[in-house]
Amino acid sequence: MNAAPPRDPRVRLTWVQPEDLVGHELRQAAQDGRDAREIEERWYAAGGSPAPDRAGASEPPAPPRLRALAGELLDELAALDSPLAADEPTDLDAIVAACPHWPGPPESAPAVADRDRLPTAGRGRTPAVAPSRLHAAWLGRAAGCLLGKPVEKLPLAGIRALARAAGNWPLTTWFTARGVPAELLAAHPWNRRSAPTSLAENIDGMPEDDDLNYPLLTLLLLQRHGRSFATADLARLWLDELPAGRTFTAERIAYGRLLAGVEPPETARRRNPFREWIGAQIRADVHGWTHPGDPAGAAAQAHRDAVLTHTGNGVYGAMFTAAALAVAAGGESDVHGCLAAGLRVVPPHSRYARAVRLGIETARTEGEFDAVVDRLHAAYAGTHHWVHVLPNAALLAAALTHADGDFTRSIGNAVSGGWDTDSNGATAGSLAGLIAGTPDALPHHWTAPLKNRLATSVPGFDGIGFDALAALTHQEALRP
Repeated sequence: MNAAPPRDPRVRLTWVQPEDLVGHELRQAAQDGRDAREIEERWYAAGGSPAPDRAGASEPPAPPRLRALAGELLDELAALDSPLAADEPTDLDAIVAACPHWPGPPESAPAVADRDRLPTAGRGRTPAVAPSRLHAAWLGRAAGCLLGKPVEKLPLAGIRALARAAGNWPLTTWFTARGVPAELLAAHPWNRRSAPTSLAENIDGMPEDDDLNYPLLTLLLLQRHGRSFATADLARLWLDELPAGRTFTAERIAYGRLLAGVEPPETARRRNPFREWIGAQIRADVHGWTHPGDPAGAAAQAHRDAVLTHTGNGVYGAMFTAAALAVAAGGESDVHGCLAAGLRVVPPHSRYARAVRLGIETARTEGEFDAVVDRLHAAYAGTHHWVHVLPNAALLAAALTHADGDFTRSIGNAVSGGWDTDSNGATAGSLAGLIAGTPDALPHHWTAPLKNRLATSVPGFDGIGFDALAALTHQEALRP
């Protein structure tokens, strides 16, 4: 009888090892235009390695000497000035000042003349949002997320090959292993954690995912603190209600910093090379849903959430998404108008604004969405991690533009483009669901397998129905 292999006694936690953070920070420095050549040379001369391409932690762990050097170099990298800083502020007042078309208050709200209050304009009366529209948004977010789960981390070629082998290209339904050749499944294995719950043959309700956990936490945040919450309130909520193991990238870094006594917004800045990745963007939906017709108010609220973990373009992702969703929640039926509203709260000279414009322009000039995706991948090839906010923002904008409001094409485009498939599918589904307006307007084959049931580790929500979540969200949308 063969003995069982020895268990690994180490706790090799992903997204936090200093020796891996250096590689990610070096890549971020190159994107920012910071001159890190001398630091990079010292790192590799000492035996350091690049950041893992897709995994959250490298193997084997670095020796103590190299790990200590990693910490020192991270601090040196943080001290380098970025030539892009003036065009990409993080402070809300500076963001508003950089946006020449920052939205005014909702038409039904009293005018606000005080410039200092402009970011929170619209806290008075706003257009009503129907619970049915919010129900469709929750369902859309879940369906788009679930579609992307089994192919998260897969390269674009693998996603295309698996779907084509199943006769599902362009994507019009769930991924499946049925009928897919064994050699193709071996070459492109499904996401290990998600395949048991997210392939067509396995779906039984909506499984847990961080793209749904964060909207639940935002709902809790608003229930406990209202619209005037502070970033510190969100930090305390996470420590109370969010298991640390359910966080990733920038959120995991910030969580660890909180436990070490670091105050926000320094939690977003200190040794956090993921501060411009997609995490804040996936947390923005409820801020938009509860500010119907008020993109400025939604963006300002999303900003207070985002700065716990992100800076610059990472923050803009949350603000853009919240503003676009707020306009859709207010009854805007044109996806293009929603995307334009999102751009009005993003500094126009920022890389995020350029990414969104690139996605929109590419979608308008290419007839086939595969060609759109190929152009976007060429633009970001080799320079950005698959979870970075910039390539994903370009893809999201392109997917929604090309779909022109159609729900299936919106989530299918977003997932078929690769990169952060479940997050992009979720945000695309949220906006397309709002535009659809009611659950009955969403195709049945996307909503029925969800069984009106969401699994989560967020306390008090496990097993909740999307109709119940819509009702709770509606209460927060009505709150002054």
